[in-house]
Formats: sequence, structure tokens, C-alpha cells
Amino acid sequence: MIARPVVANALRVSAVVGSILNAINQSAAVWNGAAIDWPRFALNYAVPFLVASYSAARVRQAMEG
Repeated sequence: MIARPVVANALRVSAVVGSILNAINQSAAVWNGAAIDWPRFALNYAVPFLVASYSAARVRQAMEG
């Protein structure tokens, strides 16, 4: 999971998916001037990163042996 290509791809995936999730989950707070829920903000990026990392690592593992 810490191989450079795996991490680079997971960062790209989490940037896109996390931004979409934050737009969906926190748009009401942003539009109404309410505070951002920072733990949820972080989780919206962390979960796609972990899922993409795990998936890519499993594929690499399967291809190598």
C-alpha cells in the first residue's frame, strides 16, 4: 500500500471523490454559513484514499504472485 504508484493514484482518487463527497455532505453548511464539520471533512478524503490504496495494493499483489 505504500508503493509510490499506489499512493499517487490513491491521492488522485481521494481528491476527486473526497471533493464530491464534501460538496454533497456539507453543501448546506457552506451555503447557510454554518461551521464545517472537520472530522467529516477529513473522513470524506480518508475513506476513498484507503479504499483506492487497498484495491490497488491487492491488484499489484495478485499480478506479482
